Amino acid sequence: MKLSIFILSMLLSISNNAFANTPGEVAIGNYLPDATLNGFSGNTKKFSSYRGKPLIINVWASWCGPCREEIGSLERLSRRFGGKQINVIGISTDDDASAAAAFIKDSKLTFTNYLDSHVRLENLLGANTIPLTILVDERGRVIEKVRGFQEWDNPGTIKFINQKLHLKLK
Repeated sequence: MKLSIFILSMLLSISNNAFANTPGEVAIGNYLPDATLNGFSGNTKKFSSYRGKPLIINVWASWCGPCREEIGSLERLSRRFGGKQINVIGISTDDDASAAAAFIKDSKLTFTNYLDSHVRLENLLGANTIPLTILVDERGRVIEKVRGFQEWDNPGTIKFINQKLHLKLK
């Protein structure tokens, strides 16, 4: 098991270093600026409202096959730990808000999702590929960026989350 976590960490490190930065991207180790998040029902929130607990941000689009494939595991992770030990949010990069909203409804997602149809958050988070999942510590510092499909609720990935965010999720 330790070897598989090591290999996962190495692959994530290699894949994260293989991509050019997006304009205004927050690098690993830096703090998220207090950007406004636009909800699907017109509500807004800021990243700072999630401080106090580690935050997992998933950047996705309704047309993205790997995003659609991994969203169920994020939902299960959120149902199990969300709001208690961590917060889980999604940010859709769809240009069409109705397509994103339909995907949220069809997928029966219970974690909060926001819309970024103007690529502002996409650039800020470094989402030049999706899905992209960002692990943020309780103070708002970006700890890790994970590109591509993952099973977020499997034991190996939960162990990875625990190690990166210094948690004890079981």
